[in-house]
Parts: sequence; C-alpha cells; structure tokens
Amino acid sequence: MAALAGCDRPPSPTGEWSPKDHDRVDENSRVQSGAQAPSKSKTPTSPAEEARQLTEMTWQRQCAACHGAVGHGDGPNGPMVKATNLTADEWQAKVSDADIATSIRKGKGQMPKFDLPDSVVGGLVGRIRAMRGR
Repeated sequence: MAALAGCDRPPSPTGEWSPKDHDRVDENSRVQSGAQAPSKSKTPTSPAEEARQLTEMTWQRQCAACHGAVGHGDGPNGPMVKATNLTADEWQAKVSDADIATSIRKGKGQMPKFDLPDSVVGGLVGRIRAMRGR
C-alpha cells in the first residue's frame, strides 16, 4: 500500500509549486531556538476530551451552517431554513433534553436527521443547554 505525503502550504501566487513552497525555514528556526514544532495530531488526553472534541467538530460541520457559531440561528443557511435561535430562554424553557436529542436524531422541519453516536448527541444537547441566554 502506498502512502502519499503532501505539503501543508499552498502553492505560490502563480499557482505553481516551487522549492520555496517546501522550505522549512519556520520549522528550522523553531528547532534551532529550542522550541517544539507544533503538533499536527490533536490526540485527546481522555475519553471526556475526545467526546468534547467530537461534539465541537460535529457542531462546526453539521450545525453551525444553520444555527450559527453560538446558536442564534444566524449561520449562513439560517435565514433560508428559518433556523431556531437555540439561545432563546423561551425556546430553552419549552423543550426537554429528550426533545432536543430526538430533533437531532430524527430531524425536524427543514433540519435533516443525523445518525450520531449517543455520546455526541448528549454532548450536543449539553452544548445547546450551555448556550441559553447568550
């Protein structure tokens, strides 16, 4: 099985790759000064941290496009689908955690259903509850 490795830098403004695009001046400077190179892997330190990271990644990839970064319903697609403002006290007071989880799992209105692990659904419910009044 062959593995491909790629450069993490974009090509030059002309769109062509050059040796300069692959230099490691920044990295070499850090090493010479004794600094650690930035870690490319974000390995969670605990199961709780892993669940938090999965929840946040899911929010960013699946929820924020409609509900926005903090849940106001102001994501790029929010007005088009009439996304709920998840921070509103009135909305938070009328839905249970089970209602939120069901909406995530089965969809509601224009919101599609999401087939997610229970730990992620629970994390999203907790994240939504923490948004109240923001």
